[in-house]
Amino acid sequence: MTSISASASALPEGITDPNYKPLPGRLGNLTIPQQHALEKMKKELIAEEIYIEGEQRMSDATLLRFLRARKFDVPKAKEMFINHEKWRKDFGVDDIVQNFEFPEHREVDKYYPQYYHKNDKEGRPVYIERLGLLDLNALYAATTQERQLKRFVLEYEKFLTERLPACSAAAGHPVETSCTIMDLKNVSLSNFYRVKDYVMQASKIGQDQYPECMGKFYIINAPFLFSTVWSFIKPWLDEVTVAKIDIIGSGYKDKLLAQIAADDLPKEFGGNCSCPGGCSLSDAGPWNIVESERGGKVLSA
Repeated sequence: MTSISASASALPEGITDPNYKPLPGRLGNLTIPQQHALEKMKKELIAEEIYIEGEQRMSDATLLRFLRARKFDVPKAKEMFINHEKWRKDFGVDDIVQNFEFPEHREVDKYYPQYYHKNDKEGRPVYIERLGLLDLNALYAATTQERQLKRFVLEYEKFLTERLPACSAAAGHPVETSCTIMDLKNVSLSNFYRVKDYVMQASKIGQDQYPECMGKFYIINAPFLFSTVWSFIKPWLDEVTVAKIDIIGSGYKDKLLAQIAADDLPKEFGGNCSCPGGCSLSDAGPWNIVESERGGKVLSA
């Protein structure tokens, strides 16, 4: 058997940030037991023809996401990965990536804005949801819950294959997670109850199928009634995810600006950015730069 321990402990190629230090459990910062866990899981998945070497989405970094999600318990991480592969086939992820289109995007954006917009000071792509603007009747006149979920999955796939590599190249080091802002300004409890099935399904897909992708999560403009909403959401999330969530009321501006540069934060959240046509439709970020200033190199996250 060829050992992968050396490559697992080495830093990815192409790093230009001299201050980069990988977090524990990432490539370049694995303990010996963690290296052995990665080696064991990879060997078993290859033997069972589940892990296909050379396939774009198969990598040590991918396996490490599943291992970290299960605290480097190989049987549990392996089961999670196998279930993920089965889910991909059952949900038709490859077909969604290749063929799914969402022409109602501009109309849906009026009633439930969900979008990526630039990156935070640590290089993470920023994802924004404005749940408080939700108009459920208008939303479901424009699209369906099934199409919303397919779009959600497509955006996760683009996050892994386009946004993270572009952010990594721009930052000069691997970027593996997102920074999320969920705005609850004027959120209606009745609307939340009506959309909770979608939110629950989307949360489960994110947690079970795309683990270890959350870096920072800010819930802003949390109203008094949010304690009731949170009591529904919290049980869907594991304790690691819950620990990353920062719930803030209306005094969120300083905390967001500490994480996101003013020029990268939309004006409606206290920043300076006002993209032509609106930030929510701009898809502005390093992933839309044809050739990065670093020579177009893409780092493996």
